[in-house]
Amino acid sequence: MRTEEQIIKGYDPVITRRILSYLSSYKLLTAVALIALAIAAVSELYTPVIIQQAVDREILVRYAAFEDSEDMHSYLDEHAEVPDTVHTIGDQLFINYQDLAWLSREESRRLQEAGMMEEQEWYLTERRDEDEFIRLTEKHRDLLVLSETHAGLPRSDLSELEREEIRVLRAQNLENIWNMAGLYFLLLVSVFIFSFIQVYLMTFIAQQVMKDIRVDLFRHVISQSMAFLGRTPVGTLVTRITNDVETINEFFTSVTTSLLKNVAMMIGVLAVFFLLDYSLAWITAATLPPVIIGMIFYRLKARDSYRRVRLWISRVNAFLSEHISGMDVVQMFAREGKSRSFFGRLNDKLLRANLAEMYVVATFRPLVNFFTSTSIAVIVYFGASMVLDANLSLGVLIAYINLINMFYHPVMEIAEQFTVLQSAMAGGERIFNLLDEHDQIPDTGTARLPEPVSGSITFENVCFAYKENEPVIRDLSFSVKPGEQIAIVGYTGAGKTTIANLLARLWDIQEGSIRLDGRDIREYRLAYLRKAIQPVQQDVFIFSGTIAENISFGTDISRSQIEAAAKLVQADTFISRLPHGYDTQLTEWGANLSTGERQLISFSRVVAHDPRVIILDEATASVDTETEVLIQQGIRRLMKGRTSFIIAHRLSTVRHADRIMVLSAGRLVEMGSHRELLDKRGIYYNLYQLQFES
Repeated sequence: MRTEEQIIKGYDPVITRRILSYLSSYKLLTAVALIALAIAAVSELYTPVIIQQAVDREILVRYAAFEDSEDMHSYLDEHAEVPDTVHTIGDQLFINYQDLAWLSREESRRLQEAGMMEEQEWYLTERRDEDEFIRLTEKHRDLLVLSETHAGLPRSDLSELEREEIRVLRAQNLENIWNMAGLYFLLLVSVFIFSFIQVYLMTFIAQQVMKDIRVDLFRHVISQSMAFLGRTPVGTLVTRITNDVETINEFFTSVTTSLLKNVAMMIGVLAVFFLLDYSLAWITAATLPPVIIGMIFYRLKARDSYRRVRLWISRVNAFLSEHISGMDVVQMFAREGKSRSFFGRLNDKLLRANLAEMYVVATFRPLVNFFTSTSIAVIVYFGASMVLDANLSLGVLIAYINLINMFYHPVMEIAEQFTVLQSAMAGGERIFNLLDEHDQIPDTGTARLPEPVSGSITFENVCFAYKENEPVIRDLSFSVKPGEQIAIVGYTGAGKTTIANLLARLWDIQEGSIRLDGRDIREYRLAYLRKAIQPVQQDVFIFSGTIAENISFGTDISRSQIEAAAKLVQADTFISRLPHGYDTQLTEWGANLSTGERQLISFSRVVAHDPRVIILDEATASVDTETEVLIQQGIRRLMKGRTSFIIAHRLSTVRHADRIMVLSAGRLVEMGSHRELLDKRGIYYNLYQLQFES
């Protein structure tokens, strides 16, 4: 059955909270990362303010001159925005235009007509005791107006001074500009350092969270029942633990961090707008609604296009997986052309979906650039008018232009991060759906295994069904003495392997009880029970690693114990012939070993774990007769002194069992020795006749 990826939600607060809950172990690092993010954002936002201060306070120094009279003082006192410091030189009052935002162009004209304010702008600087400055003031007494603290002249008269004289006059401005340049550089360094700290910490935290989620997923999966593992494809579980967890990394590194920074920058820019100039801030804010509408529209279109891309990627992958795996069937029925044609159509659908997604992105980028240019045009138009009206300084206008660019860059990033957020939500949804699925064998037992375990087994009125109303074992009862060898035979589907699964409690019975040494197996902890009862299955799984690691799997035993276990089942014979002996590297499934060699390693593994009850489930069904004879010698040594169950189709392997159980449709229909069952001429007799006499 083919499953297709579905993206249901662009954002889910429940999934987000569950993802963020993994940050609880890294609260300190997260706090440091957020502090670094805040410092980097504030540092970056302050850079346009530095430029504004440099332009208005040091480069374009402009003062307005008012008459020093009681009427003028009364007029100025009525305005709360007048600065506390007003420089008095002679019979004039000087105020920096930076501090006269309240003074409109019309009001300036009225004051000038009343003779209370000069029309020309002035330049003021503090007086200094330097020789060059003193010589300058003495040389140009006719141009300069002087007080004890300040010196000034009309800005139009600055051209009367030589270049070096201007440098002497404006030395303090130049020094302040150098200081501001140094501060600007320090802010850039601060942005770099704290951005690095924030990105590194969030990446580190994301990797730790990924590790925690992978561990939780793996722990959850291996604790599930065989029913769950049987109905869930292995590829799906692997995808959940690998690819879907990777989307969580993107959630932290590409979404959460960037989103916090971008939102902080946008809010910070708006705050700086209003701090610099309230009127122009409202004008600028009026240009933003189209951007918000564009983002909402892009979000909807991007979500739809992303869903289509994921849908067709899923279908293409499914087609490739099926047809590459089944290529022998494709070639056998000469379906290459049809398959190629169908794949071409699927690939064309994927191409169209990708192009549609690119179309949305390609439309949004120029749209954001258009909005940026429009906002700048509005700022320049209204800002320039305010500058001409003396209601706004040139430095503030320059700062606004820089800030509007800083505002729109996060807008574009936030919009483009939406697909990453959607992917993270989808991955998180699949991860937590898996974690929320609980289909486990209850491990509530508290009893320990008796010392020593004798190995007596009792089935009492056991009933079991893999699916409801489809019983596999029906009212099964029998007892096995310690050390007894029991063979289980019957037609396919009689329930032989099911008994092995129930003994190891890989499945739980619905009715009756199974007892080990007189106690119900559900009263034992699973770890104890499965240490006492271990099956050897027909399909032996060999893990990638050395032979020694495969034998000692799950136990901490010495090399001598490993070799002793292998010798006991006669696996040492072929192991010693290998180039590296017990250190020979095996591939997954043991592909570089024969079937019989893999089986002998599985016997060695069981001996190394030393269980008291052994279940051999068709352990020799996949080997030839000659190899079977060799393995039988290992089996006899393996079963010596242990209670054992032998499940087999080949009756030659069960002749010497103490008793043979014959199952039919989940019921025990015959039990006895080989000779006793032949004499009964029942089902066992018929099976024997089919295998040996016909």
